[in-house]
Amino acid sequence: MKNKKSDNSLIDFEVKGGNKLSGTITTNFSKNGSVGLLCASLLNKGITTLHGIARIEEVYRVIEILESIGVKIEWINQNSVKITPPKKYELKKINVESAIKTRSIIMLMGPIAHFLKSFSLPHAQGCNLGKRTISAHTYALEKLGFKIKTTNCSYDVSYKKLKPAEIVMYESGDTACENVLTASALIPGKTIISFASANYMVQEICFFLETLGVKIEGIGTSTLTVHGIKEINKNIEYWNSEDPIESMMFISAAIVTDSRLTITRSPIDFLSLELEKLKRMNLKFKILKKYYSHNKRTKLADIEIFPSNLKALADKIHSNPYPGINIDNLPFFVPIAIKAKGQTMIHDWVYENRAIYFTELNRLGANITLADPHRVYINGGTKLKPAQVVCPPALRPSMVILISMLAASGTSILRNVYMINRGYEEIAKRLNSIGANIKILK
Repeated sequence: MKNKKSDNSLIDFEVKGGNKLSGTITTNFSKNGSVGLLCASLLNKGITTLHGIARIEEVYRVIEILESIGVKIEWINQNSVKITPPKKYELKKINVESAIKTRSIIMLMGPIAHFLKSFSLPHAQGCNLGKRTISAHTYALEKLGFKIKTTNCSYDVSYKKLKPAEIVMYESGDTACENVLTASALIPGKTIISFASANYMVQEICFFLETLGVKIEGIGTSTLTVHGIKEINKNIEYWNSEDPIESMMFISAAIVTDSRLTITRSPIDFLSLELEKLKRMNLKFKILKKYYSHNKRTKLADIEIFPSNLKALADKIHSNPYPGINIDNLPFFVPIAIKAKGQTMIHDWVYENRAIYFTELNRLGANITLADPHRVYINGGTKLKPAQVVCPPALRPSMVILISMLAASGTSILRNVYMINRGYEEIAKRLNSIGANIKILK
């Protein structure tokens, strides 16, 4: 099964809203886990087989990048890939067009450094969420011996010798932490990472590195100790776990459409605070059962959502590094707050532009006031109406518009849904399977 190449044609969704959702939907494999594992697999000189790799545009871009530098990647079934590393990485042949479309490109710094003492990576784009500094990456990697020069179009990386270190992360960034993990994995000795992210995709990389033979202490906490080894050369198989952000999206979709819906295989540790906030907003739900993902480390649960009369929280809703509300789950509280009676303040302090995109929901009849680039006030209880909206250049706000359209009786058009396809696999088909009415327009 060959890697699917994206046709960059514009795709729109026609959404006939007002239908209730029902039945059961299964949470797909994690987007961020997929791209992180693909990058981390480069550490292994043996063959790596990864199961649970999401078939989404972001993954296709990463695969195109890896193939362009000499990695052989073969889809062996719907969500599994076999990765064979090259004898030599050809960074000068890197697919620049794919590289600039995904911010994941930066996560190649850590692994590639173990095979090339100097190389360049193109600047990335990904979502347009304001200025996104790479200082957390550079400051931490410099502690390990990296020299990173940022030019107008590239990151130039070089070093004389890599060494273990004690690192305090400049910020608790997920991709920065993954970069430091993959960099330190093949530096013999003990590297201590303080103020590390404990988020789901970082834990996934830790579990994967342990499968490769790298001992890591403190997984799930803000201090990680990596016992680096000299070489990894083994044939292994590893399962990526499910995506808590997708589970939250389905929870939000069920709430805004007043539906009874069961979401299975939800990573419960990364949804617990979100569910506690929703409980205080008067959401009725049940945790049906708990079990482990295929990686035997990530806890999953089946969650049943019931139609509920929601009320706004008196307190603001904001994200924090894990175990706070996940940064990417925060946008899904926006349509929920539109549903809830009362005023809700949502503070999206991490990204400079994302809160601005929430005001696009006013086109659908929401009453959202932008206080500043980070905060919105939502006056709930308004009835949503159909409209035509162009996807903003950001994944989660685009998805928030789509699920709000599900609640708006009538026909809406969502233009240019590439951003949604970056992070969600066959989302129209899957939402239709539980009662939505979405038509793909090409």
